[in-house]
Amino acid sequence: MAVFGPWLAPADPFKSSMLGRLRPIGSEGYLLGSDELGRDMLSRLIVGARLSLFMGLTPVLLAFVIGSAIGILAGYAGGTVNTVIMRTIDVFYAFPSVLLAIALSGALGAGITNSLISLTIVFIPPIARVAESVTTQVRGRDFVEAARASGAGAFTIVRVHVLGNVLGPIFVYATSLIAVSMILASGLSFLGLGVKPPEPEWGLMLNTLRTAIYTQPWVAALPGVMIFITSIAFNLLSDGLRSAMDNKT
Repeated sequence: MAVFGPWLAPADPFKSSMLGRLRPIGSEGYLLGSDELGRDMLSRLIVGARLSLFMGLTPVLLAFVIGSAIGILAGYAGGTVNTVIMRTIDVFYAFPSVLLAIALSGALGAGITNSLISLTIVFIPPIARVAESVTTQVRGRDFVEAARASGAGAFTIVRVHVLGNVLGPIFVYATSLIAVSMILASGLSFLGLGVKPPEPEWGLMLNTLRTAIYTQPWVAALPGVMIFITSIAFNLLSDGLRSAMDNKT
C-alpha cells in the first residue's frame, strides 16, 4: 500500500469538498468516510502509509548504522574508550524517549527533516548499548583470539570475525524499535512538531480529526487503527526474526 499508494487511492487525497465534510463510513463515494475538509479518508490513509512508514523506518535505519558503529567501536576497544563512549551514551538514558524526542524536535523546529534527526538521536543510545554488549562477548571468543595471535589487524578482525556475529542480534533488536519509532513519529506530528499539513500522515490526521471525535468517532479513529495495526505487524516481524536467528532452536 505504501509503495503503490498513489495508484491505489480511489480519489485525490488532497481534494477537499466543504459539502462532503465528515461523511460517515460507508457513505456514497466515501467508503471510509471523509475528514474535516471533505477529503476522502480511504485515499488519505492509503497515500499516508508511505510517509508514515518512511518516518518510522528511516530513523531506525540511520540509528542502526550509527549506533552499531559506536557500539562495536566501544565494545572492541574496551578500556578507556569504552568507558568514555558508554558513559556519554548513558546520559541519554536520563530522559524518557518521548520527552527527548519532543525536546529535540521543539529545539530544532517542526518539519520532516528535524523529526528524523530527533528520532535518530533517540534510537542511537539503545542500539549502541546492544552493539557494545554483543561485541564485548564476541571479542573474548577463541576465534577472535586466534585471529589476533596470527597477526591480523584490528580492522580485519572486526570486519571478518566480529561483524558477522554481532550484526544479526543488533538488527533483530533494531526491528523491534520500528513500532516505537512509528508511534513517536506520529506523536510528533500530532503535536505539530512533525509533518506539516496538508500532507497525509497518520499522526497528523489524528491531530486534525480530534475535533470530530464527538461527531464521527469511527472516522476520527481510523488513523490510530492504522498505526496500531502497523505497529503490531512490525512487532510480529521482530519476534519472527528473533526466532529464526536463534541458534539454540
